[in-house]
Amino acid sequence: MKVTEHIKNAKGSTQFSFEVLPPLKGQNINTIFDNIDPLMDFNPLFVDVTYHREEYTYKNLGNDLLKKQVVRKRPGTIGICAAIQNKYHVDAIPHILCGGFTKEDTENFLIDIDFLGINNVVALRGDAIKSETYFTPDKEGHAYASELVTQIADLNKGIYLDEDLQNSSKTDFCIGVGAYPEKHMEAPSLDSDIYFLKKKIENGADYIITQMFFDNQKYFDFVDKCRAEGINVPIIPGLKPVAVKKHLNVLPHRFHVDLPEELISEIIKCKDNKAIRQVGVEWCIQQSLELKKAGIPILHYYSMGKSDNIRAIAKEVF
Repeated sequence: MKVTEHIKNAKGSTQFSFEVLPPLKGQNINTIFDNIDPLMDFNPLFVDVTYHREEYTYKNLGNDLLKKQVVRKRPGTIGICAAIQNKYHVDAIPHILCGGFTKEDTENFLIDIDFLGINNVVALRGDAIKSETYFTPDKEGHAYASELVTQIADLNKGIYLDEDLQNSSKTDFCIGVGAYPEKHMEAPSLDSDIYFLKKKIENGADYIITQMFFDNQKYFDFVDKCRAEGINVPIIPGLKPVAVKKHLNVLPHRFHVDLPEELISEIIKCKDNKAIRQVGVEWCIQQSLELKKAGIPILHYYSMGKSDNIRAIAKEVF
């Protein structure tokens, strides 16, 4: 079922969804099942599966010679989505990136998931790899998520890269995109960020999932700004509980989010990460309950491969 259909069917109740990481290369599928199993009690509408592009490493060959190697640490997004749908009978949604894909790669990725009966996808530009200061698209790929959305929407119309194809089939993807209530780290302003978000909607995106935030007012204000600019698709809030002390520095730096002073103060008081994890759970419960009271149809949680804290939150909210 499409995400937009799930939202229509919610009929005033707030539903649960979450995101998982593919296992590291060398681990088996049970690694991810062990994290998903405890969350199935809460009847998730869908499970997002992230995509992790290649990275470059350099192997020392001696004599001051280095060999460049391409490494993908978390492969298997398509296979994981198929396994989730087969095992749990719940919609699995793969992320697809601009980075690391040519347009031909993108088309073939979409054909594969269409054959598997997957009819939702989240279209993202993706981050720069570690060896890049700024994001660099593949020479034959897309530079912006809005372009990626256009290609997916074209496939929904039966428009393939090879214009000579005869009797081409239309896909039927529901297209999700990302958004940043506190603006993308590369955007000069929130208003400009929303301007380009609107381009993604105009190009065919059906719904939005936000980056994490820790102050619900930032989400409410963001939704108001989007509506004022004519963005009327569903905007699903993305939530992540703080879990370790280093999140105080990592989350603002990497995701361009502000942590409320009250939350920072509570974390600083904690003697260890176990206590911090509990603070993160309690904060996220309060966020979730406020959003639920506001009538938000779906709350989406970033599990980052760990489900114990998400389960603790879901027990109090759903």
